[in-house]
Order: sequence, then C-alpha cells, then structure tokens
Amino acid sequence: MKKILIINGPNLNLLGKREPAIYGSLTFTEFFDTIKEKYEGISLEYYQSNVEGEIINKLHEVGFSYNGVILNAGAYTHTSIGIGDAIKGIETPVVEVHISNTFGREEFRHQSYISPNAKGVILGFGLQSYELAIQSFI
Repeated sequence: MKKILIINGPNLNLLGKREPAIYGSLTFTEFFDTIKEKYEGISLEYYQSNVEGEIINKLHEVGFSYNGVILNAGAYTHTSIGIGDAIKGIETPVVEVHISNTFGREEFRHQSYISPNAKGVILGFGLQSYELAIQSFI
C-alpha cells in the first residue's frame, strides 16, 4: 500500500474560517475525511504545523520511507530556504500544492523556494489541488 503524507504549513489549520473567499468554507479535516474514503487503497496521513523547523523535521522523518509527500508550505513557500533544502535532501518525491493561484495574488507570492526541488506544482484548484497531487502518485 502506498504511503502519502500531506503536510500543511502555517495558518492552514484555519481553513474553513480564514478568508473563505480565497480558501473556501470547508475545514481541512472535513476535506481529508472525504479523500481518505475516496482513496482507501492508499495510506493517507495528514500533518500540520505553523513552525518551520517542525515541517523540516517531518520531511526528514518520512523522506526515505514514504511514496510521496504533498506539501502546502503556506507562507513558508516564499521564505524558507530550509524547507527547500530539506526537500532536496530526501528521496521521497514532493508535490507542492496551493489552494489559490499564487500568481494571481501579491507579487511576493510569485517566488517559491519549494518548486525547484519538487516533483511538480499544482495551484489554483482549491482543495482539489491536493486530490490532483494524490493522483500524480498513483
């Protein structure tokens, strides 16, 4: 059975409450429950942290034994060389996802330290971005 970990970064624990016009009104837990049912043949896990170092530690923990990581690093996408380096240092492929189209937002969101080391990037499809990332691993 394939093992895939979804990692969400800062403020994504507020999905369903935070800026619903951009991020929607569904909590990530509600969404995660639906995709776990839909992809019951895959071992899907979820981890969220607002702390950069904890995200790096989680990547190191799973980066040599899982089949894939789906990472929405939130604002760390645009600031964290450390997370980008962690992805470069592991064997597990990482797909970068974003709920919104970051290129349609503020200029600083156009830069990603994740993308150069990722298997691929999916953005702008709402929560479906995560599901598209899962499909890239199966």
